[in-house]
Amino acid sequence: MSDLLRAESLCKSFGKVSAVRDLSLHIERGEIVAMMGRSGSGKSTAMHMLAGLEQPTSGRVLSDGRDLADLDEDDLALWRRANIGLVFQAFHLIPTLSALENVAFPLYPEKMRPKERRERAAIRLEMVGLTNRAEHRPSQLSGGEQQRVAIARALINEPGLILADEPTGNLDTETGHEILELFHQLRDDAGVALLIVTHDDEVAASADRIIGMKDGGRVDA
Repeated sequence: MSDLLRAESLCKSFGKVSAVRDLSLHIERGEIVAMMGRSGSGKSTAMHMLAGLEQPTSGRVLSDGRDLADLDEDDLALWRRANIGLVFQAFHLIPTLSALENVAFPLYPEKMRPKERRERAAIRLEMVGLTNRAEHRPSQLSGGEQQRVAIARALINEPGLILADEPTGNLDTETGHEILELFHQLRDDAGVALLIVTHDDEVAASADRIIGMKDGGRVDA
């Protein structure tokens, strides 16, 4: 396997507060990595830097050897759309749109016929087992189903990497297990790599590797 994303000596400060300090890590193609730590350990800030949503105070993030700092805002948005899928604890679905329309939403900037958008979104919904819920709005879906829609949306541009921030945090235990099984299926069937930010021991134990975080730094055993 080869590195899909690499961070070198990342630091992030907010005034006098150091949120992330000297963090280095790599994510390889087709692996599941858990970034684990208590609330306030810096793991979400680290994920935001890896996604290009936050600029590091120092250090760098490399995607296939390319430094994200060399990209302007437009190029960074294009990079993110082509390479990264984002999944959050809050589902961030648009309440007035159906599940299918929510999944298709990231495709609207593309020059694409409506039929093609719907077909691509339908394929992603099938991947997460929600073909029969395509026309339902978020309020008509369970929490687990809404998270599956969010995952399908993250997959719509066929990214090599999904960054998931506490993806099971708003779900009951059984539904959380189903989402973790789905992540493993996506890795096995589609070769997707995942970085899962979590404070849950069970979620972390399901990963191929664990990156421990404490007080903004890495604390691997």
